[in-house]
Amino acid sequence: MDSDAGFEPFRRELVVHCYRMLGSLHDAEDLAQETLLRAWKARERYDEGRASVRTWLYRIATNVCLTALEGRARRPLPSGLGAASTDPDVPLVPDFEVPWLQPLPARYTGDPQARAGVRLAFVAAVQLLPPRQRAVLVLRDVLQFSAAEVATQLDTSAAAVNSSLQRARAALATATPREHEVREPGDQAVRETVERYVRAFEAADVPALVTLLTDDAVLEMPPVPLWYAGRADYGRFMARVFTMRPGAWRAVPLTANGQPALAAYCPDDDGGHRLHTLQVLTVTPAGIAHNVVFQDPRLFAAFGLPVSV
Repeated sequence: MDSDAGFEPFRRELVVHCYRMLGSLHDAEDLAQETLLRAWKARERYDEGRASVRTWLYRIATNVCLTALEGRARRPLPSGLGAASTDPDVPLVPDFEVPWLQPLPARYTGDPQARAGVRLAFVAAVQLLPPRQRAVLVLRDVLQFSAAEVATQLDTSAAAVNSSLQRARAALATATPREHEVREPGDQAVRETVERYVRAFEAADVPALVTLLTDDAVLEMPPVPLWYAGRADYGRFMARVFTMRPGAWRAVPLTANGQPALAAYCPDDDGGHRLHTLQVLTVTPAGIAHNVVFQDPRLFAAFGLPVSV
């Protein structure tokens, strides 16, 4: 190849691949760039008779990710660090020492293939796996590469790939929601549920809000290492939030990780609304089962969210 022109069309899907591996949007963008740079430097050694450009790029990206993961702690959500709280008045103290899992903007999940394997619960569960098992699971089950292709990408045998895949699947079997229980953002029932949630949220109507939740709904809020489980505790905490910041809120629907999401704006002293949180919802036929609430200015900027409305 004479230039990197043949590589650039793969940038977005490489970012998504690196995100699945690391759970970090910012790291994924950096590592996708590193992948393209390495590919450009090695372009004269690329042999189209042995692999497609896409397969070759995924080999480079996977190994870039494995190198980056050496010695790194996994990226959790608060629910992966300890028991749920039952105290709605516990101090909200962020922990910036934890490398928290980050959400993925909609610009990277425009097609069904990109949306596969990026739900927050799945990415959080993948972080529990050793790096090479993580790579095998993503390459085989999400990207649908053959065992032989993955063996070549990881410089191992097909038998070793199949063994790693079996262990990875077993580890994740109880860690992620069943796919048929999670609805797409475009589903009519999901849109209606989210619209009702937005109306209740903007009105600070806790009773209406909790009726939209499943019985065991989870609310968590990185970088605060705190989470709640169940309608009652979810509702008690939200009542505290609305008491701390009284008045009409604003919520702007969007998507993240192929899931419905919203940007929440709290009332400010000037009569307007300032950006408060980015909330990623998991909606099932029974209601909203999970809400991960992010409060990180770097993520707000990455999602292109206005600071006030």
